[in-house]
Amino acid sequence: MDSHLHLIDPTVLAYDWLAGPLDATFAALEINEEQLSGVDEEAAIFIQAEPTDGQALEEVRWVDSIALASGVVAIVAGARLDRGAATDEQLEALAASERVVGVRHLLQGEPDGYARTETFRRGARQLARRGWTFDACVRESQVADVTALAESVPDLPIVLDHLGKPSVGSASAPLAPGENWRRDLAALARHPQVFCKLSGLPAETGGVWTDAQITPFLDVALEAFGPDRLMWGSDWPVSSIADGSDYVVGSRQQWFRTVAEWAAGHNLDADAIFWSNALTFYGIR
Repeated sequence: MDSHLHLIDPTVLAYDWLAGPLDATFAALEINEEQLSGVDEEAAIFIQAEPTDGQALEEVRWVDSIALASGVVAIVAGARLDRGAATDEQLEALAASERVVGVRHLLQGEPDGYARTETFRRGARQLARRGWTFDACVRESQVADVTALAESVPDLPIVLDHLGKPSVGSASAPLAPGENWRRDLAALARHPQVFCKLSGLPAETGGVWTDAQITPFLDVALEAFGPDRLMWGSDWPVSSIADGSDYVVGSRQQWFRTVAEWAAGHNLDADAIFWSNALTFYGIR
């Protein structure tokens, strides 16, 4: 189960952030060319790809139309949680799709502290009332904001995308896990409704990494969350771009191998990290 897959098509939707090799179509045909070797079955959770504001519902409808062809079994839709009654209306519209199981309001582009505002928390409580989840995509400095959100809306299942985007350095100049990130990750993990995705670190390295560089960060996540609240995600195609200029065929497979070999080295239950933990968190039957 790939818990963090993006699908992108600039001929269908508009994206303000696309540039370089990502300014292309990454949909059913392309993901089927990047299927993993060494697995018996593949499925994926689609995570909103931040189309231009106002296109979240159109994105869900498009993904619904190609879900079977691309292996998508559930959708985490884009939604602004800070618009009061307009948020309520948007969530109601998104609920028309049976595949929608959660929402992502992209916090990494917001000021630090945004998730602590009452306006945002109101929207988060609306998610909890629907039984939906929240994907928290934040910068390292915002992990503590996710902890505050978990404290204020304790019945909202939250998953931390990309381990909170810690500074990992590069393959030639790796960084050790920072003390602030370690501290904030441990504090967040004290909330049992919060999970963590083993995803996105290839993008933080610039698309070129070594296992020795990455595994200390996986070790910290394991110590904080334990094996039952970790899930693998490819962050495809974003994490398949090297140095911002080239799409790397097989990068998804390489990330799968990195995490699989790390898990095996710790005698962890691969089925949990690569399959059942994601099903549990997103409530997929």
